[in-house]
This record gives sequence, structure tokens and C-alpha cells, in this order.
Amino acid sequence: MSEHPAELSPLGKSSAYVSVYTPSLLFPIARQPKWQELGLDAARLPFHGVDIWNCYELSWLTPSGKPEVAAAEFVFPIKAARIVESKSFKLYLNSFNQTVFRDRQEVQQTLETDLSVAAQGPVMVRLLSMQQLHQGGMLPLAGDCIDDLDVTVDCYEYDRSLLALNLPQVEVSEQLHSHLLKSNCPVTGQPDWGSLQISYRGPQLNRAALLRYLISFRQHADFHEQCVERIFLDLRRVLGEGELTVYARYVRRGGLDINPYRSTRAGVPENLRLARQ
Repeated sequence: MSEHPAELSPLGKSSAYVSVYTPSLLFPIARQPKWQELGLDAARLPFHGVDIWNCYELSWLTPSGKPEVAAAEFVFPIKAARIVESKSFKLYLNSFNQTVFRDRQEVQQTLETDLSVAAQGPVMVRLLSMQQLHQGGMLPLAGDCIDDLDVTVDCYEYDRSLLALNLPQVEVSEQLHSHLLKSNCPVTGQPDWGSLQISYRGPQLNRAALLRYLISFRQHADFHEQCVERIFLDLRRVLGEGELTVYARYVRRGGLDINPYRSTRAGVPENLRLARQ
């Protein structure tokens, strides 16, 4: 039986949906065990990064009893020692539904405080009105899409050996993306659908090989953050020490989408919303 700490979380279990503020519903999971599995030292990570979560099902009551609704953006720093298991996050957000808050500022401050404690790092929260969400619109991923390449695929289990460089080698700076990323939840087996953008400078990747590699995640079981870190490390082994950014935009489930960003450059990426999101 898997000893992943998420086995103890609400994932895959029947859960009571509490509608009164209950911060204890949050279920944090340490990053360290998975980093150890990937051969990473938390003190010397080869990437910077954040995990951007977007919520579309946030509601609470005003002092007059009137409901408010908002979307929310949560930015978890890579230096935070823990991630938050997604179902527990949804249950926690649901606990705001019948809770009275003075104003939006109190809601934001409550979210930032609770999530920062759970993650053991400073989590930034931004609330968006429905008008702001609409004005934000939708954007495409930058660079060339590799999904229309005519490739034969027979591997649907993770295989980093599929990656290859073009020969003869030439140095390039390019952005590529694919909408064919799919992995599975390591606890429930539910599918996680996503789009992936890769920006790099170095020897040119073989695009057909890259597409086959990304498709090999189709039956792979890992959380969103860990899939992106695995892809970053695999690309780094092939490309060497040049600039590299891997940014995944996953399709939401239960009102939340998760968007991990790992890069040799420090900073927070644009929280661009794709058509599938």
C-alpha cells in the first residue's frame, strides 16, 4: 500500500461539507519526501518557482446576511515547506459559505493567514470581483504548439529516456507548448488534464521526442507540482545549465485549478487563463 501522506487526507473519502469557517480542514503535505525521491536538496533547489491556484467558488456572508461571491488567486512560494491537498482546500473554502465577514479585506487576510500557516510560507491572496474576472479574459500560451506533429506513440508510462536533442546540435532560444499533458492523481486515480509551456535557451530539443515524452505522463501518478518538477529536471539533464522555464496550466476540478511554475529565473509568472480554464 502507498505510504504517501495524502492517503490520510480527505481524498477519495466521503466528506461532510462544513459551511461554517473551519481552518482545521486544511491538510498540508510536506514537499521534502517527494524532493528526496527526485534527488533534490531543499537548501539548493535547481529552480525558482511558485504554485498558482485559482478559485472560482468562493462565497461568504456580509454583516447584513447578504451573500458575496468572488474568484481568488493564491500564490504559494516554492520555499513554503508544504503544499495543501486540494480536496481539503475545497472543503476549507466551502466553510466560508455561511460565515459572516466584515468586508473583503477581512476575507483576504483570513485566507492569507490560514494558508501561510498551513504551507509554512507566505501565501499571497488576491480576490477578484466577477467584473474583474471577466475583464481578465483568456490568453493563449506563447510559442509554437507541438501537438500537430505527426508522431507514432506507443508509450503511456513515464519515460524520460524519450527526450532527445536535434542533431547536429544548434543553440536556440524558443518557447514550445502542448495541450496533451495528462497525469493521474496518486491517491484517487482521477485524471488531471493540463497544458504545458516550455521556454529554454540551449541545444535544440527534438520536438517529436518532446511530444512523445509528455504523452508518456498519460498513466503516471503524481500531483501537479511534482509532475512539473520532474519535467523540469528531465529537461535540465538533456539541455544542460542554460535558461529553462516549465509552466503548467491544469484544468480545474471542484472549482480550483493548480498551475505550477518552475524556472531558472526568479519571479512570479503571469496568471494567464486558458480557454480550458
